Amino acid sequence: MASFGKAVLLSRRPSPAGKPKAERLIIMGNGPSLRDTIDCHAEILINSRTLAVNFAANAETYSVIRPCLYVLADPHFFRTGSDGKSSDPNVVRLWDNIAATDWPMTLYVPCRAKIPGFIGKNSMIVVKRFNLTPGEGLRGPVHWLYRHGLAMPRPRNVLIASIMVALREGYRDIAIVGADHTWSRELWVDDRNRVISVQKHFYKDNDKEFERVAQEYAGYHLHDILNSLTIAFRSYHQIAKFSDEIGAKITNCTPGSFIDAFPRGNLKT
Repeated sequence: MASFGKAVLLSRRPSPAGKPKAERLIIMGNGPSLRDTIDCHAEILINSRTLAVNFAANAETYSVIRPCLYVLADPHFFRTGSDGKSSDPNVVRLWDNIAATDWPMTLYVPCRAKIPGFIGKNSMIVVKRFNLTPGEGLRGPVHWLYRHGLAMPRPRNVLIASIMVALREGYRDIAIVGADHTWSRELWVDDRNRVISVQKHFYKDNDKEFERVAQEYAGYHLHDILNSLTIAFRSYHQIAKFSDEIGAKITNCTPGSFIDAFPRGNLKT
């Protein structure tokens, strides 16, 4: 099967799986609705086990919520120049903020990723590794790869990777917030046939980040973007089937979310 071939060629030994955990984990996506969730349910987030992603450490709420898990998946976070540092000041600030974490936190990064050496000097941070190798096909063999951390549904975004990391870490009650995924509402083509995508976050992106995203989308056609969205939403349904098999409950607590794979709920239940 192709997925096994990919796993053999591309995957590395991931960190050991965690033991089953009874407590709920709240995964915080970076969608704009997370701002309201933080404002309305800050106490719940502060008193729960939470997982943060991407540039969340650059937001002022990072040191308030104090997430116990953090996932980085995009290669952009690990690209460095000849000086060993990223050319993106937002990424430099991110690593500095993570390095300053003064509470126990597990940082999950891809098996092949290189992280700044100074992260290892913080005794509060434990680094664990996971594979981003995509796995699709017959349910039995593919779910075996998922359970062993050798593959996951095609990780088109960090939320897909975060859910799979959480499941392998042993969490069986997962709530998702900040997962708006309303990208199709913010997607259009201008009069120069350029595809424009405005990806809003709960924090305010600066001009440097807007410029980076615009450059990444340059050259992509509308069908490329729509195909990528299809892959992402299909991956959630593959996660739902896997979570059912291992007895995990995933609840989408994001108001207005476009993800249709998980039952809806709220943080108070």
